Amino acid sequence: MASAEGRGRGQVPQGWPVTSVVAVVVTYGPDSATARLIRALARQCRVVVVDNGSTPQDLATISGAIDDAGATLVTLGDNTGIAHAQNVGILRAKEMGASYVLLSDQDSLPDADLVATLRARLDSSPGCAAAGPYIAENKPGGDELVYVDRRFGPRRAHAEELAAGTIEAAFLLASGCLIPMRVLDEVGPMNESYFIDHVDLEWCLRARKRGYRLIVDTGARLEHSLGDETVRLPRRTQPVHLHGPIRCYYLVRNTIFLLRSGLLPARWRIGYLVWLAKFSAFHALLADRRRERIAKIVAGVRDGVVGYGGRF
Repeated sequence: MASAEGRGRGQVPQGWPVTSVVAVVVTYGPDSATARLIRALARQCRVVVVDNGSTPQDLATISGAIDDAGATLVTLGDNTGIAHAQNVGILRAKEMGASYVLLSDQDSLPDADLVATLRARLDSSPGCAAAGPYIAENKPGGDELVYVDRRFGPRRAHAEELAAGTIEAAFLLASGCLIPMRVLDEVGPMNESYFIDHVDLEWCLRARKRGYRLIVDTGARLEHSLGDETVRLPRRTQPVHLHGPIRCYYLVRNTIFLLRSGLLPARWRIGYLVWLAKFSAFHALLADRRRERIAKIVAGVRDGVVGYGGRF
């Protein structure tokens, strides 16, 4: 059960920006980088931190930032999944009177004007469900995480597309995504059966099915860490993300959920089937801890086919 800590009441200190935007930051094992994120967001909007079962020691690393920000801390006591935590935060933001929600992972860092830039873009873009920033991984040679429509599904935007300023996106990563509350009311909450992976993609597909657009404003910048080890393969320009066994389970299961959802265009279904085969083969044959990975992949296929969602 969620409980609100008494330190913060979601009130921005006097003299700080007070807007209709509330940022929802989901944490699990937060660190000093999360404290920097909370302080950065609090200079732009009100902040709700939803913690997914971190230890008291981990929470202590952000307690000062929460106090400084006048943020609301909601503790869930267990790892309930990012989708549930986001929904709890969105509900709290609604109770606070928010007209917009900014979703954020704990390992991101926004530019100082990100919220204002995205809100202005949304306000000038009719029919838009959400606006996202230009996201770059905060490591040398990191990827630019902006996705556009291609024939067989979402692919990363090319340099000339990124130079355009505003991009029609295939979907938006949750971190840094600004969504009007009225759109959340219409499209619905995050799908908690997914637990973690593809939660943002599934929500964006629901929004697009209702006729909404998704946009990226490259003038809004966000540093982000995917947290995965990467490896480079011959004849492939982009690095391959090496996921742990449990993430293999969720990615396989939730990709099958997407394939069965009716939300994917026909050619995207082909693209995701091919991706699923390549992903499974790579992690089963070329990665370490192969036996454990294979077991999780098999479990993901099983649960995806029978429709068993939630936590593994």
